[in-house]
Amino acid sequence: MKEIEEIRELLEKDKAGITSLQQLNDLKIKYLGKKGLITELNSKIKEIPNEEKREFGQGVNELRSVFNEFYDEKKKQYERELLNEKLQKEAIDVSLPATSIPIGSPNILEKLIEEVEEVFMSMGYDVVDGPEVEEDKYNFEMLNIPKGHPARDAQDTFYIEGEELLLRSQTSPVQVRTMLKGEGKVPIRVICPGKTYRRDDDDATHSHQFMQIEGLLVDKNISLSDLKGTIDVIVKKLFGETIETRFRPSYYQFTEPSVEVDISCFNCHGKGCNICKNTGWITIAGAGVVHPNVLRMSGYDPKEWSGFAFGFGAERMAMLKYDINDIRTFYNADLRECREFDRKEAE
Repeated sequence: MKEIEEIRELLEKDKAGITSLQQLNDLKIKYLGKKGLITELNSKIKEIPNEEKREFGQGVNELRSVFNEFYDEKKKQYERELLNEKLQKEAIDVSLPATSIPIGSPNILEKLIEEVEEVFMSMGYDVVDGPEVEEDKYNFEMLNIPKGHPARDAQDTFYIEGEELLLRSQTSPVQVRTMLKGEGKVPIRVICPGKTYRRDDDDATHSHQFMQIEGLLVDKNISLSDLKGTIDVIVKKLFGETIETRFRPSYYQFTEPSVEVDISCFNCHGKGCNICKNTGWITIAGAGVVHPNVLRMSGYDPKEWSGFAFGFGAERMAMLKYDINDIRTFYNADLRECREFDRKEAE
């Protein structure tokens, strides 16, 4: 016990001389290191008579607690002082602009397609996909375009093997495959977004590969008015609630009657501008009532079933929505243009 008191007195003297964190750590080694003064007291407990061990052990624990309390308090004090000193020397001006880290943006075509998908899924449509390398049977013949038909030349198809295997020139083959699976027994509501390919020169308004979004509904008692109501929903979602639609007679091999879909110009609101070519209207899609021959070849009895189909280009819609005048912009990785898309979307 006498030795404990001597160490306690020595500790009080040493504590008075501590002025830095380094000295404090050195003091901890002196008293609580492997050969520290307090640590060695524990090794002497076996030499203490049994009746004195309890008192001795309590004395050592008390001495250790005294040291730890002093050490913890002083350590916090010195660390706080060092931090304050560092902050004064290395002051940070929080008013300075932060480092700008350039980031990309979602692909504008994928973004538009996802937006269209969400609208149609809310109306009960399924999103389906099919092969981009397609058979002539699905790409043309079952769409009422037999061999030798002039429409085949107009589409400038990429043939792979003879005239039987090709890169699809439209996503309509996906609709045919879907109807064949239905076996003429179930209603169908699908949209088919995807890549299509045609022999076309790459310029500001054309590309040999482009994204097409087609839709198909087959059910009973479907009419042209159902088609117009559906087109109205998607147009208002993409371009605003004030946009109107109109149908003009047209001709497609796989629909009868066929129509061109126009929307009122969202830029000039019918007054006339460069976007609508001073007409007040913009053509965005082709559509129509599914041709009886297409229904019949896909297993649906046209006397019992009817439907409508439509298709528009994703690039065309995006160019209108975001005021883009060059289709090649969609495949440009320039971050400045990506940020411009985000800005226009925010507006």
